[in-house]
Amino acid sequence: MSENCNKCCDSCEEDCADRKEEKTGLFEKPHELSSIKKVFGVVSGKGGVGKSLVTSMLAVMMNRLGYHTAILDADITGPSIPKAFGINEKATGSELGIYPIKSMTGIDVMSVNLLLPNDTDPVVWRGPIIANTVKQFWTDVIWGDIDFMFVDMPPGTGDVPLTVFQSIPVDGIIVVTSPQELVSMIVTKAVKMAEMMNIPIVGLVENMSYFKCPDNDKEYKVFGESHIDEIAEKHNLKVLAKLPIDSRISAACDKGLIELFEGDWLDPIAQILKNSEEKEMLRIAIAGEGKNVTEHFGHCEVFLVFDVEDGIIVKEESLPNPGHKPGFLPNYLADRGVNVIISGGMGGGAVDIFNERNVEVIVGASGNAKVAVEKYLRGELKTTGSICHEHQHHDECGH
Repeated sequence: MSENCNKCCDSCEEDCADRKEEKTGLFEKPHELSSIKKVFGVVSGKGGVGKSLVTSMLAVMMNRLGYHTAILDADITGPSIPKAFGINEKATGSELGIYPIKSMTGIDVMSVNLLLPNDTDPVVWRGPIIANTVKQFWTDVIWGDIDFMFVDMPPGTGDVPLTVFQSIPVDGIIVVTSPQELVSMIVTKAVKMAEMMNIPIVGLVENMSYFKCPDNDKEYKVFGESHIDEIAEKHNLKVLAKLPIDSRISAACDKGLIELFEGDWLDPIAQILKNSEEKEMLRIAIAGEGKNVTEHFGHCEVFLVFDVEDGIIVKEESLPNPGHKPGFLPNYLADRGVNVIISGGMGGGAVDIFNERNVEVIVGASGNAKVAVEKYLRGELKTTGSICHEHQHHDECGH
């Protein structure tokens, strides 16, 4: 907060800590049974440039590298992801939520076409309903444990991109374009929107960049000279890839076999995403009551989870305590990538399970949860070894 702050954030352009905390609080929480580590949006200034193709190929590439990937198809009026993956079955649900469909190689997919009686039924909805549907794909779908989620955005800068940027904690976007000069102008609008929303831009991908003749091995620029390098330089961005016009890619999409495509055009992007996952990352969970550390681990109201990169808190979320069963909570948190658990007290059984799952246990803490995390990051919070021996709490504490 600056010295001249008037505490009126609506009219302020400063990127201060208070403003970041306010923005974080606006994000919708994913389903309580979902744990999503990284979210990347794939956007374009106009339709028909291959945005869904790039989304599909990125999910396939990261899946091949051993990551659990997912696609949230936010292009409600023009969904094409299920077609590319050859998915014909419909999504199902229960009282817990909606279940995504798994592709042939295990990529989780949710699209409006998986909910419609017929794939060819048009979605004739007004903007707010479409935007709310996208939000529900984030909050009501049981995604499980996801390393990388790719959001296939509708083209343009309308209601849905705005809803995604304001409701979902997007880690970055990839902008897809084609060589035409008109498209380049529209892409600039998409880039400027991301800049206005403070969404990091990973870089640009140019689709239909050239055609490589199989007879003479020469490259022909069917749509004329590219302008993508000029746009990248203007906005200080990277050109991540240039995809050719290749009938094999089109055939793979048409046949629902995108998971079998061959080509290394997107390898630079895969490496960037891989590096983002391998940053020094901590996920710290606090057994909490409200915003404070609770005395009994299993009796907590919520688990306050803080994601930390390079010693800085970059994300906060609140997970309701899912229930009291012996040994369940430690595994529940470890399965969601928690590296450190902080509580007032904890049973010996829970401590043993956390130790087996390589989760550091800090007990004896009290006071404000975020302050406790900050103390831990400064090396000022040490465990007291406080074990809960109250028999009436044996189920919750992990005995």
